[in-house]
Amino acid sequence: MDETPGAGRAPLACLVTGATGYIGGRLVPDLLDAGHRVRCLARSPERLRDHPWADRVEIVRGDVTDEAGTTAALRGIDVAYYLVHSLNGGARFEESDRRAARTFAQAAHAAGVRRIVYLGGLVPADKPARELSPHLRSRAEVGEIFLRSPVPSTVLRAAVVIGSGSASFEMLRYLTERLPVMVTPSWVGTRVQPISVRDVLGYLVASARMPAETNRSFDIGGPDILTYEEMMRRYAEVAGLPPRLILRVPMLTPRLSSLWIGLVTPVPRALARPLAESLRHEVVCKEHDIALHVPDGPGHPLGFEESLRLALQRVREANVATRWSNASLPGAPSDPLPTDPSWAGGSLYTDHRSRDTAAGPPELWRIIEGIGGENGWYSAPLAWAVRGWLDRLAGGAGIRRGRRDAARLRVGDSLDFWRVEEIEPGRLLRLRAEMRLPGLAWLEMYADPRPRSGGSCYRQRALFHPRGFLGHLYWWSVSPFHAVVFGGMARNITRAAERLADQPEPEPEPAETSAPPEGGGAGLP
Repeated sequence: MDETPGAGRAPLACLVTGATGYIGGRLVPDLLDAGHRVRCLARSPERLRDHPWADRVEIVRGDVTDEAGTTAALRGIDVAYYLVHSLNGGARFEESDRRAARTFAQAAHAAGVRRIVYLGGLVPADKPARELSPHLRSRAEVGEIFLRSPVPSTVLRAAVVIGSGSASFEMLRYLTERLPVMVTPSWVGTRVQPISVRDVLGYLVASARMPAETNRSFDIGGPDILTYEEMMRRYAEVAGLPPRLILRVPMLTPRLSSLWIGLVTPVPRALARPLAESLRHEVVCKEHDIALHVPDGPGHPLGFEESLRLALQRVREANVATRWSNASLPGAPSDPLPTDPSWAGGSLYTDHRSRDTAAGPPELWRIIEGIGGENGWYSAPLAWAVRGWLDRLAGGAGIRRGRRDAARLRVGDSLDFWRVEEIEPGRLLRLRAEMRLPGLAWLEMYADPRPRSGGSCYRQRALFHPRGFLGHLYWWSVSPFHAVVFGGMARNITRAAERLADQPEPEPEPAETSAPPEGGGAGLP
């Protein structure tokens, strides 16, 4: 389903609305890779500045409800992607969606746009609109507005999108990981046809070159039709969690379900309610006509379990710390983005410590780089030793591996029961835990200069990505000891750096002298 750049076809000018959202932020680089020119319309352009493609696109400030501004943004555009929704827009979100879609369609026609591409929701074919949830009803109405407009439109209709950051996937993730035993509403028995975010993006990119006469909707989905309960069970299996016990309770209404989801997960209730209401309806593709225009490539569309593995891959590769620590840039559509909501990407517990010190960054860095092994961990040595013994009993590496070099570290070095994952010499040391844990853990240590006041600032952060209920239980069971272990560590590292800075400079050794060669001084005849 991927377009090949430079395949003999002229690039298209594409406008992407919703580039700060889940799908839009992932679509832009795919359009660029396909050779297209991209303009983004955003109410808050500053939210796009951290993307790696920000300097390759034109970004204009605007709102799809402003016809004049939208018409100006659409001028010179061939294909307009409409990826905005008022999912949590309050009681009048249907009217907001309706008004915005009509404004956008009129502006696209006035600007001479050749095609509108819209990603909507899969709706049951046998249900009248009045019986649909407000969320699904609004999605369907927006699609109809575009199809009735003078601009040829492609309306893609998808159910649950599988990828880190997708609201429906995050709800699945949190419910499954946090609850080994679940009392669930009856909608967990509803059939759903999920689709990988990679396939969604492939269809969106290819839709830019639909034949001019095509003006219709297409159902898109993966090859598997599952109930929400089956998806939770398969998620547990792929994520390596124990089997989940699921008990259905029919009296849980969508409102009660959204309250329950809000209690158990960090997904906002304003999002949880429309999602829970939509899950009352069976959403299964009635056709696969998209393949007439976008032939399925080898292995596509992806199956549910493969989609899950890709969505969880970044976590399994132990790069989660990068995602949360510096908003690193993703390598695949299923990876997290800097603009994803704070509740996306799974749970991450953190312990932050920072201390100013009179020691300079070089002295502080020498202490940081020398940590572990014979130098120890600068706090609660008995606690570290006990943790090492317990790890050995559990079949782990323990704390006896020590260091390769007493003074220098490099990426990949083992360091007691840690592994060096990243080094920025003089500034950052990131360690990944290799002890037996119900999750993934990192320890970061920074030496930041303080040019105005002199000295430096030591920053320390412990991160833990729990796996399942036991992971959450583990964090909360050890967190009372963090003040002693991690607080003492920050305090003692800065003190050691200050002692090092106070040491007098060693006296230079006298330079060796040698007698001049016979016949005179050096260099003289």
